[in-house]
Amino acid sequence: MSGLVDALVIAAVAALVIARQLRASRVDGERRWWLLPLILAVVALREPGILDAHHHTASALLLGAELLVGLSTGAGWAWTTRIWVEADGTVWSKSGMASIVVWVVGIGLRLGLFALGAAVGVHQDSSALLLGLAGTLLVRAGILARRGQLLRPAGSTKGAYRDSTMRPAGKERV
Repeated sequence: MSGLVDALVIAAVAALVIARQLRASRVDGERRWWLLPLILAVVALREPGILDAHHHTASALLLGAELLVGLSTGAGWAWTTRIWVEADGTVWSKSGMASIVVWVVGIGLRLGLFALGAAVGVHQDSSALLLGLAGTLLVRAGILARRGQLLRPAGSTKGAYRDSTMRPAGKERV
């Protein structure tokens, strides 16, 4: 893919994911939460220019830092997301202002890494950014799925039937 198409795909995926998370959504641990990050990672890794041919070490270090920032952003985003269980046993989540701050800091760190790479002359392909975004989404979805499992009352499956023994858990505050 060309750099412009990659940038548009990254911006579209990020905008879609952020917009969806700013409203309450059901957390379903049985869903394929890992599928979108896997697709993004495959798209990123199939590009041959993920490492600069003339600066292997610096390029690999920048890629590693990008992945670390992506994983940290995903974890921060997941832990700043409010999560709760409704009376019927379904688990819900909603990101708020703290999650937006995590995103802004993550984007700032990524811009800093890009500027650092440009300053030392390393050619950076958008596939590194795409791989970092895949890591962000994977970690966030995995942590939310796990948090949802821990909040779900013992013995409940999906909460399809109202059971008088199920007690709703209180809303978790961040």
